[in-house]
Amino acid sequence: MVRTMNALGTGSRGVLLAAFAVLVFGALVVVKGYEAAAQATANGLVTGTYFALGAVGLALVFGVLRLVNFAHGDFLTFGAYTALLANVFFRLPVVVATAVAVASTALLAGVLELVLWRPMRARKAGGLQLLLTAIGLAFVIRNCIQLVAGTEPRGLRVDVTSAVTFLGGVRMGTTELTVMVVGLAVLVFVAVLLSVSRLGREMRALADNLSLAEVAGVDTGRVIIATWLVAGSLSGLAGVLVAAAVGVLSPQFGFQLLLSLFAATVLGGIGNAYGALAGGLMLGLTQEWSTLFIDPRWKLSVGFVILILTLLARPNGLLGRPALK
Repeated sequence: MVRTMNALGTGSRGVLLAAFAVLVFGALVVVKGYEAAAQATANGLVTGTYFALGAVGLALVFGVLRLVNFAHGDFLTFGAYTALLANVFFRLPVVVATAVAVASTALLAGVLELVLWRPMRARKAGGLQLLLTAIGLAFVIRNCIQLVAGTEPRGLRVDVTSAVTFLGGVRMGTTELTVMVVGLAVLVFVAVLLSVSRLGREMRALADNLSLAEVAGVDTGRVIIATWLVAGSLSGLAGVLVAAAVGVLSPQFGFQLLLSLFAATVLGGIGNAYGALAGGLMLGLTQEWSTLFIDPRWKLSVGFVILILTLLARPNGLLGRPALK
């Protein structure tokens, strides 16, 4: 009953957020005109899509394991460079390269759970030890990528010239449009997976109370490895989408995105996958909307100002709920 009420509350707050975004868009149309507001919104949806994909994986791991995974940004980098290897060096189509990247990153996350995180939990490692291990793992992954691929910027073999013009003069690159459509479709799929599937229910049960879930007969080991596989898949896909949308990637790009992913996770509600989805989209939109008024160089700062103001009003995030006392 409590979980049902929480789900209803999350859904209603999600509707309110969507309504608020529509109101902001309407205000921007009045102030800046339809074309400028629509163009910024389209750009924000592209950015918010890969923010949300990365943040959902981060939130899943924290929600189930209470692990702040500082290596998550480097999972994105690993996925992007795996796609680069398949697409540029082995001349595979981008779709196939993306599938290879998603599978490889999921495999990396699963292997790390078996050889690193599970043994550490078995030895009762504390939060500080796990945090330092995650930071060290991030450096290892990043430097291994840099050792193999070098430091020079690279790019996928994608169409960076063609564009689509929508009603009202809004232009989007064909690749950016594909990134947005694919990302939003995957986010909807993940939301449905978490809502109605047995695995989603078990993940939520572990996030609520791992010990109680074990007593109830949930195979926690299976659910934890599945959580890592889903999180790894999402981060790998997010890395490829960022590389395709931005056009240039380097061994540092996942680390540079990490703060934004954490911001989206906290903005939506720490450990709440639905909140991370909403937080990522809202962060991308607000950053791009801000470019209508300020120099685009400062849009990252605007995102964090929004985060701080939101947490002052709602310390648990947009869709988070207070801890039970």
